[in-house]
Amino acid sequence: MKILLLGKNGQVGWELQRSLAPLGEVIALGHDGALGLSGDFADPESLAATVRAVAPGLIVNAAAHTAVDKAENEPDFARALNALAPGVLAREAAALGALLVHYSTDYVFDGSGSTPWSEDATTGPLSVYGRTKCEGEERIRASGCCHLIFRTSWVYAARGGNFAKTMLKLAAERDKLTIIDDQHGAPTGAELLADVSAHAARMTLANPALAGTYHLAAAGETTWHGYARHVIEFARARGIPIQVAADAIRPVPTSAFPTPAARPLNSRLDTGKLQRAFGLVPPPWQQGIDRMLEEIL
Repeated sequence: MKILLLGKNGQVGWELQRSLAPLGEVIALGHDGALGLSGDFADPESLAATVRAVAPGLIVNAAAHTAVDKAENEPDFARALNALAPGVLAREAAALGALLVHYSTDYVFDGSGSTPWSEDATTGPLSVYGRTKCEGEERIRASGCCHLIFRTSWVYAARGGNFAKTMLKLAAERDKLTIIDDQHGAPTGAELLADVSAHAARMTLANPALAGTYHLAAAGETTWHGYARHVIEFARARGIPIQVAADAIRPVPTSAFPTPAARPLNSRLDTGKLQRAFGLVPPPWQQGIDRMLEEIL
């Protein structure tokens, strides 16, 4: 089977190159394409030609406009990458009879309440990023293609920049840190996303009745403040030079750090449907963070 992977250089795309390899021949493309094939999501119709040329049995879309604040000033560009391009991929997947795997976000919800969001909860995005990701989902469903949409939250990886690396840098330089403590979610590793995606794709190719939208995140919950404290204390326990004292990591509300795009306060995702369908148990968020820290420290 041929597998077309788009967005190969992102955090999730990088891990997908590994996790998808046992399933078939992976043709992995970044923004600049390769082998005469286009991976440019700003030109969605060029992606259609790529899909037709490769004729894959599985399409995995790990590309997106993820600069949440920047999207507020370039909504058309964000919509092209997050909505129009996935819609084209879905149209071509339907024509080929291929399975499309696509990633979405907790930002499709308005962040109200404290109950974990289920897949059938009413969406209500607060930002351009959230609205365009929501439209992307809708276009995929409307296409009629066989698909897996995975909504996730607070994605990180050892490769590239991430929140943990930023906190470690600041903790080594400052006497005091103020970290947001009223946004709730689960840090979810790119490794976990990639491994679950490969497992679920294999099962769905064998049983298309499993197709649909799923919430995929690590188990448990924390806040950015709790996340920062965990990272800093892990590093401190391993002898990494840390300047900030444990009691000098102060919690503050989201309003203390105004941003162009509104963030959902409740990013908890109910993964029960995923667990039942694919026989999986998401690990605690701390486990993935600790593994990542062991790699980068």
